[in-house]
Amino acid sequence: MAQRLALRRLLALGRRPLGPRQVSPHGVHGRAFGSSAIRGSAFNVQDGGDFQERVVNSTKPVVVDFHAQWCGPCKILGPRLEKMVAKQEGKVVMAKVDIDDHTDLAIEYEVSAVPTVLAMKNGDVVDKFVGIKDEDQLEAFLKKLIGA
Repeated sequence: MAQRLALRRLLALGRRPLGPRQVSPHGVHGRAFGSSAIRGSAFNVQDGGDFQERVVNSTKPVVVDFHAQWCGPCKILGPRLEKMVAKQEGKVVMAKVDIDDHTDLAIEYEVSAVPTVLAMKNGDVVDKFVGIKDEDQLEAFLKKLIGA
């Protein structure tokens, strides 16, 4: 319970109220405009149903990147991880979850800091790390997930 309260406080710090003439970067309904597909092997999770369908029910291994727009380390890790996933040539996909938009998923998967990356197979979390990793460490993480 204390973890959930701490996470909710952390998430609340990342949200800044908009002024009367400012527009959210996520548009009117809280979602970014454009396609959810990023380079074909990565996608932004849109809601809980999307997560269930594309991550939990996936036939391929999935790397789940829990991040936030205000998180500096996330801005470094995200593109690095996407690049490494793309190199796997379709053997693994990447789901991106913004914890400010999907607090429920962050709590469900016990995300207490960002960036947090989960490795999932057949709907189960099989590995996890928190923080930044270099390309060699990411490659080892992905190979372990794929079983190569």
